[in-house]
Amino acid sequence: MLRLSKLTDYGTVIMTHMARDPGRIHSAAEIAAEIGVAVPTASKILKMLARQDLLHSLRGAKGGYLLARAPRDISIAQVIDAMEGPAGLTECSIAAGLCAQEDSCAIRANWQRISLAIFHALDGVTLADMTQPTCHPVDIGMLHAWKAAGRKQAFE
Repeated sequence: MLRLSKLTDYGTVIMTHMARDPGRIHSAAEIAAEIGVAVPTASKILKMLARQDLLHSLRGAKGGYLLARAPRDISIAQVIDAMEGPAGLTECSIAAGLCAQEDSCAIRANWQRISLAIFHALDGVTLADMTQPTCHPVDIGMLHAWKAAGRKQAFE
């Protein structure tokens, strides 16, 4: 299963929270209280996002963080990349030279193609999209049933 780290998950929550009021300066303490994480965790994430130019850091008594661009101009792929670095499903789909079997691997190109498809999907979802309610909630129980039933039988 492809999973993002907890910090990356919180990073997307923080960025979406900020995208709901993009012109406002947000403090780490305010964000932490609003989304329910510890202030040091929120501060760490905000600093990481600012280092990758997704946020502007403003100093002073009324300082805090501000989105560097409009919510429609920041994709979820950019947030994930800022938090985790280049994303790929396998080592070889990130960069050449990271896998000893790379030269003789028959499926490397396919992993790269799959990773690229996932990147394009994530790049197609912006913070503006994330602020909108979804039309259909995902039934997590159905996903677990699908997995437990061998994927096909759960939907027959």
